[in-house]
Amino acid sequence: MENYIISGVQQIGIGVEKFEEAWKYYIDVFNMDCRILEDDTVAELMLPYTGNSPQKRHACIAINMQGGGGFEIWQYSNRKPKTIDFDINMGDFGVLVAKIKSRNVNLTFDEFKKNPKVKILGGLNKSIDGNYTFFMKDPFGNIFQIVHDDYILRDEGRTSGGPVGAMIGVSDIEKSMTVYRDILGYDKVIADVTGTFEDISALNSGTQKFRRLLLTHSEPRKGSFSKLFGQSYVELIQALERTPRKIYEGRFWGDPGFIQICFDIKNMDGLRKKCESLGYPFTVDSSVKHNDVNSFDMGEAAGHFTYIEDPDGNLIEFVETHKIPLIKKLGINLNLRKRDPEKSLPMWMLKALRFGRVKSESL
Repeated sequence: MENYIISGVQQIGIGVEKFEEAWKYYIDVFNMDCRILEDDTVAELMLPYTGNSPQKRHACIAINMQGGGGFEIWQYSNRKPKTIDFDINMGDFGVLVAKIKSRNVNLTFDEFKKNPKVKILGGLNKSIDGNYTFFMKDPFGNIFQIVHDDYILRDEGRTSGGPVGAMIGVSDIEKSMTVYRDILGYDKVIADVTGTFEDISALNSGTQKFRRLLLTHSEPRKGSFSKLFGQSYVELIQALERTPRKIYEGRFWGDPGFIQICFDIKNMDGLRKKCESLGYPFTVDSSVKHNDVNSFDMGEAAGHFTYIEDPDGNLIEFVETHKIPLIKKLGINLNLRKRDPEKSLPMWMLKALRFGRVKSESL
């Protein structure tokens, strides 16, 4: 296989200070209650972003069974996480906002307004794609945008699903397109607008002038989990009236906030060649320590992961999944290395992931 496959947004990484408290919140508010994996070991390979020292951490990946990607909830175990010491403004460099799918944004807005755990920022507005949207902030300072997407994997009577992309602050949208269009495949422009915007006006510096480019992929994604992830979106936002700051400047990967956006892929070698040819080589590669034949052990799962940086140093992760637990209680694992890389897993198999469901009160 010469070409690599991107199956979709696998997860948005969220660094936290209190693992259990954060996961309970994400279960209660976003229904991220199906555990794909949980691991409490040492991150040995992220040295460029962890002070050149291995760091022990507690992490899990959890999904919403209605579809979309997951959250990777991540906490340092032996180091006090360093919180950001300035207010994040729109256009700052990094993942600014995680986009959460809803088949009925208006109804989700009404539900969240009644939820005392939810802090809504502003109100219900039209987004740059013409659909209704709204923003909210969790108790830990992270901002989420509820966006319209009516695809449902398994109907559980909820209006919202998992993450389907992110709003990312960049310094030069045209320069960034080499990564987001040419490598990640976001080749379809939904909206490209410059000005001031009502939908983001309640966010820090949101009344200023920006260029916003909303992208998706023109062809349906392929691969094992493509039906779970569904369609995804990247919105690049460039500040035009202020000099942005790097969200993770002076802090480690895994410190509180949105750490990275992660993509599920097939054929890491093909992806490596593409990234190198365009001037964005892997900055972290798990095969450097664990050769290409063997999977990197991630506790209950195994695979091959890598990172690149976009032109502003924003982290993008790629994971080629080799094994995940399908029904953990029965010891049934899913080996993905022997499956057709282009075909999605059958729906019954994807829906079996619900057997990994956990209750917030059990954490």
